Amino acid sequence: MPPPAAQTGHAQQSPLSDNAGIPVTLSDHPAITADRAHVWHHLTQHRRFETTDPLVFVEGQGLRLRDAPGREFLDATSGGVWTVNLGYGRASIAQAIHDQLVRLPYFAGTAGTVPAALYAARLVSKMPGLSRVYYSNSGSEANEKVFKMVRQIAHRHRGGRKSRILYRARDYHGTTIAALSAGGQPQRAAQFGPLTPGFVEVPHCLEYRRQWPEGDYGARAARAIEEVILREGPDTIGLLCLEPITAGGGVIVPPEGYWPLVQDICRRHDILLHIDEVVCGLGRTGAWFGYQHYGVKPDFVTLAKGVASGYAAVACTVTTEAVFDLFKDDPNDPLGQFRDISTFGGCTAGPAAALEVLRIIEDEGLVENAARMGARLLDNLRALQARHTAIGEVRGKGLLVGIELVSDRGLRTPAPEAAVQQVVAEALARGVILGATTRAIAGFNNTLCLAPALIATADDIDRIADVIDRSLAHVFGTADTRTTPCE
Repeated sequence: MPPPAAQTGHAQQSPLSDNAGIPVTLSDHPAITADRAHVWHHLTQHRRFETTDPLVFVEGQGLRLRDAPGREFLDATSGGVWTVNLGYGRASIAQAIHDQLVRLPYFAGTAGTVPAALYAARLVSKMPGLSRVYYSNSGSEANEKVFKMVRQIAHRHRGGRKSRILYRARDYHGTTIAALSAGGQPQRAAQFGPLTPGFVEVPHCLEYRRQWPEGDYGARAARAIEEVILREGPDTIGLLCLEPITAGGGVIVPPEGYWPLVQDICRRHDILLHIDEVVCGLGRTGAWFGYQHYGVKPDFVTLAKGVASGYAAVACTVTTEAVFDLFKDDPNDPLGQFRDISTFGGCTAGPAAALEVLRIIEDEGLVENAARMGARLLDNLRALQARHTAIGEVRGKGLLVGIELVSDRGLRTPAPEAAVQQVVAEALARGVILGATTRAIAGFNNTLCLAPALIATADDIDRIADVIDRSLAHVFGTADTRTTPCE
C-alpha cells in the first residue's frame, strides 16, 4: 500500500519497517539499545536488527525528522502512514491537549464532554447531510462501528436480512479481524484466518490494470459492483464500504463516471454507502474529504489519522440523522440503542487536538495548499516518467500520490518488490522517507506512495521529486530521455 508503516485503522506500507534501512555500526545509544532489546515494531522482520540499527527518531519540525545518530530526513509520508498532516512541532496543538487534560482528561462516551461536543458540531458543518459523530480511537475501530451498526439495523429493522457487507479489492479498512475481513489486500489477512463471515468482495477500479476491455471504464467498474449485488441477492446486502481514493492498495483514483453510478446502484438496491476517509479526510486530497470531489452523499463516513494529525488518538464514525434514528425506535427496549462502547473514545485529548487541527487547516489554507502542491508533485513526477522507463503510471489527487513501477512499460509488468524496496532504501539514504505498497497484494507491491504533510512547500515537493529521480536511476539504470510517458 502506501506510506510506510502500518495502520492502521489503516495499516499501510512502511519504508521504515519492512525496507532495507540504512546499515550502520551497531550503536550504543541508550534509546537504540533499548529499542533493539525490547520494542516489537510493526510490519518488521527483526532478524536484520542483529546487524543493523533500528531507526529511532528523536524529534521533528515541519516535514523534517532527526534520528538518534543525528541524521535529518524529509518525511514524504506524514509519519509513515499518512497521519501527521500538519507536520511536526505544532506547539499550539500540544498546548490545546495540555489545557484540556488539566481541565478534564476523560469520561466514558456515555456522557458528553465539551471538546467532543464542539468538535462534532464543527466537523459535520463541513459534511452536508451528515449530523452525528460516534467517537473511538482508531480507524479500524471506527470502521467496525459501521459494520456493527449495519448488522444491528439488519436484525432490528430488516428481519435479519441485508446483513452482508461489500468491500472492494485493493481497499484497506483496518487491522482487526473483522476489518481484515472487509479488506481487499489478501496478504494483510494471510495466516490470520478464519476471518469473519458475511463480507463479499467487489472488483477494484484501477484502469491501469484493466479488467474489462470496454471504453467507458468508470461505468464498467461501477456496473461490476452491481453484478456482485445481483449475484449475491440485493436482499442480503446491507452496506457497500469503499475508500474514496484507494490508498494502501496503490493510490487508485476512480475513473470518471465511477462514483455517480456507484451512488445510484446503492440507492436502487437500498444499500447503505460507507466511505472510509481514514487516509483521505481532512484535506489530504485537496478537498475537505475525498468523497466531496465526486458529489457523493454517503450514509457513513469514517475518519482517523489526520483528525488530530497524530498528536492524539481519535477516530470518528459520522452518519446521517436517518441512520441515527434507527437506534431510538423503542426507549423501553434495552437492546434498542447502539450497544457498543469504546473506552478511549471518551478521551478528551483527541477532540481537543482535532479542534486545533481544524483551526490551523482553515487559517493556513492547507486544503488549498494540498491541491496546489499536489498538482506540482504530479507535474514533477510525470516529467520523471518521460525519462524513466521504470515508471508505468503516476496517479493521485492532492498530496496523495502513487508511482507504479514496472520492469516492462509496454507489457506493464510489475517491478519486483525487492527493486521497489531498494528505491525506498536509496531515497532514505539520501534523506527522504518514501512509502511503498508492502504486504498487500502478491505480485503487485510495486507502487511508491507519497503523502507529505499538507504544509509542504514547493522546495519540499521539488526535493522529493529530485531524490526519487536519483534513486530510480541508481536502481533501474540511467534515465532514458528518448522515452515518452505511456498513455
